[in-house]
Parts: sequence; C-alpha cells; structure tokens
Amino acid sequence: MALIILAHPNFRNSLSNKTIIEELKKSHLELEFRNLHDLYPDFNIDIDAEQEALLRHETVVFQFPLYWCNVPSILKQWFDTVLAYQFAYGSHGDKLKGKNFLPSFTIGSREEAYRPLGTHHYRVSEYCKSIEHIAYYIQMNYIEPIYFHGSVHHFTEREVEELAKIHSRILIEKLLNLTK
Repeated sequence: MALIILAHPNFRNSLSNKTIIEELKKSHLELEFRNLHDLYPDFNIDIDAEQEALLRHETVVFQFPLYWCNVPSILKQWFDTVLAYQFAYGSHGDKLKGKNFLPSFTIGSREEAYRPLGTHHYRVSEYCKSIEHIAYYIQMNYIEPIYFHGSVHHFTEREVEELAKIHSRILIEKLLNLTK
C-alpha cells in the first residue's frame, strides 16, 4: 500500500493533477490519499496524524505541480514539520529508513524551457536536488521522479488529459514494481 501526499493549491482547477489522482483511484492499488490543502487550509499540519500515515506505508508518493522551481509552500511546510528530529532524523530518527520516496509532479512550461539555454536555465533534475537530499537525509530510498511538461497554456485540454493518463500509467507501473 502506498501513501499519496497531494500538494496542489488549486487542485480543483488542475486538469493534469486531477486526472492523475482520478486514474490512481481507478487503479486496483491499495492507496491512501492525503490532500494537504483540504486537510490543512490554514497550514496548521497535524504532525501526529501525518507521521502515523507515513508509518503505515512503505512507499510515499508526493504529487504536486512544480511552482517557481520548487514544491508548493504547503509541501515545504509539511517537510519542515512532519519530518521532525528524532522521527525522521537524529540519533533515534530512523522511522522512515528504507521506505520509498517518489516525487510525481507536473510542469506547466514546455520541455525546452528546462535546458541550459532555455527560459529556466536548468534541467528539471537540478530542481529536484533539494527533495532528493531530504530523502537521503531521512534515509528513504529516493526513486527517480515521474513528471511531464505542459499545461492548457501549451496544449489542448484533451492533450493535457492524455499526458496525465500516460503519467498515471507510468506511476502505477512504478508502484507495482516497488511492491514486488
């Protein structure tokens, strides 16, 4: 069973992220979903509840849109509070050791924007270094992220939905492989 941490500030209007979550829910996988914005609209995260959810699962998927070259603010708040000293790190902080950490995200800009001479100057993998470091620091297995480029600003709604469905199939396959 995997835990899906959804961190999208405007999920109801996100065709891509909504499609990914809907496809995951239709899969035959045992998944627990935690929509951080629905649970904590005031950003007052229930640390105990989130830590208990983490302890129930071997794989944690972080589903989010890449915002300003980073994770959305509620996910950063979640990392800062839930991955606490003596829980996730420290002399007794090994509660997540060996679990899987899988980033799954959407990127609004086209792929060519994430090249050395592109609009954003860096490759997507370079923007993932901070979350990769978090995974290593708390002794989780960092799984290479799954992501796709494009939004309704660059593609039709139908194309975005199809890209999201492809993303979902890849994510489901990855989750199946992690549970073998």
